Amino acid sequence: MNQTATKIDKLKEENVKKKMHPVKKFFLYVLLLTTVVTTLYFTFVYYVPYSEGVRSGELIKISKKGYVVKTWEGEISQGISGAQVFQFSVMDNQPAVIDSLKKFQGNFIKVEYVERYKTFFWWGDTRYFITKVERESSPYFRE
Repeated sequence: MNQTATKIDKLKEENVKKKMHPVKKFFLYVLLLTTVVTTLYFTFVYYVPYSEGVRSGELIKISKKGYVVKTWEGEISQGISGAQVFQFSVMDNQPAVIDSLKKFQGNFIKVEYVERYKTFFWWGDTRYFITKVERESSPYFRE
């Protein structure tokens, strides 16, 4: 054989060696697809609200609870008997809302909330997240 033929054979061998094994390629694509789908899911859950609204009632509970991950959870009674209770969560990145809720404990309040499609255990127990709190006069008692 001449030198050119041996060089071509060597180049062919190098190209064969550089190709990725089909199983490795498959697992790489599966990992990439899983990463993209997970990122899109988290982005959707975080940025796309299911609904937004306003509720009012007597703030009967605000507490930070959890075993490993502590989240702020609360309840608003929406009736005299307490039969209708609105349970909500507050994200840790809203300290002004948390401080207002602590201050208004036992008072009649109005809250603005965002309802999400899903929640994650590090956000809170409910799908309702409070974004704003205002004190309001009670419709049951005149002050």
